[in-house]
Amino acid sequence: MGPVAKATALVLEAPRRLVERHLPIPDVGDDDGLLRIEACGLCGTDHEQYTGELAPGFAFVPGHESVGVIEQIGAAASARWGVSAGDRVAVEVFLSCRSCDQCAAGDYRRCRSHGMRDMYGFVPLDRPPGLWGGYATHQYLAPDSMLLPVPAGLDPVVATLFNPLGAGIRWGVTVPATSPGDIVVVLGPGIRGLSVLAAARQAGAGFVAVTGHGAADAERLAWARTFGADLAVDVADTDPVAALREATGGLADVVVDVTAKAPAALAQAVALARPGGTVVLAGTRGVPDTPGFWPDHIVYKELRILGALGVDAPSYRAALDLLAAGRYPFADLPRRTVGLDGLEELITDMAGEGGGRRPVHGVVVPAGAHH
Repeated sequence: MGPVAKATALVLEAPRRLVERHLPIPDVGDDDGLLRIEACGLCGTDHEQYTGELAPGFAFVPGHESVGVIEQIGAAASARWGVSAGDRVAVEVFLSCRSCDQCAAGDYRRCRSHGMRDMYGFVPLDRPPGLWGGYATHQYLAPDSMLLPVPAGLDPVVATLFNPLGAGIRWGVTVPATSPGDIVVVLGPGIRGLSVLAAARQAGAGFVAVTGHGAADAERLAWARTFGADLAVDVADTDPVAALREATGGLADVVVDVTAKAPAALAQAVALARPGGTVVLAGTRGVPDTPGFWPDHIVYKELRILGALGVDAPSYRAALDLLAAGRYPFADLPRRTVGLDGLEELITDMAGEGGGRRPVHGVVVPAGAHH
């Protein structure tokens, strides 16, 4: 027998300790598969894992926005997933048994067999075969994986936006039931905010505003205008409620808060919503403080306040179609792609910790070919 083929992976052994390891590539049976990773997108969760804010207490291969080509696949897996060797796919972060009541209802993120325990990019290294995340040249595709075919011609680096754009579609349209003509306000101009903006536009919203805060968000607010925002507001020096009233003569039908660690955003969301309006909370504060938030306003305005965590397969499929259509300038966003050797620096820069520029979109290309 020849030497066992190895995959190169970055293992997060402990907070801020990302180590390159060479892991055996597993044999694929009838029921599973192997992905050669072309690109893996990064988001705030990656940084929270890296710093230990999300510390599971075990070593693991992070990365949960994987796009790549199926290198090996079993016959049963091919039939179940509807894909073949050589196909380019995006990998849904959750697994689905496809048979419990939650999965049957389409709510597979609460699968009774898997749920939050088996999320790609958050599985212990010591669970064979260890290749459970996107910071690697290869990713194992377990039998209950859910794969999304990537439309022909869509660049794999741009295709990693299936995750944030899928979130934008679910949080900005599906959850609040956004309708044509609605006034929509998006709090936070990062990649998820821009994704909500594009999704609301695509759903026929009549007016979309995006807010940001300070110099760090100036470039992102400019991109919001490029994406078709009717109004971009820096809340550091402008009252968003006054600006919205001046522009539309009223308040928002739908407010979507995708800010991170911005405790004052909740009060702004409630103030921006019209009586009977809907507020979707999809960003996390990280603290229990909510300065300026007065719960009575929810009562007086009879607001619907909805929490949204994660995405679902229909939203991911719609996101890939929207990316392939090229209607919004996702391909042109300020983006930094790095190989595995540049990943740590990129994660810290994206969080504003490092000295480098904070890109709107960060992607790791494990095989190199980065710029």
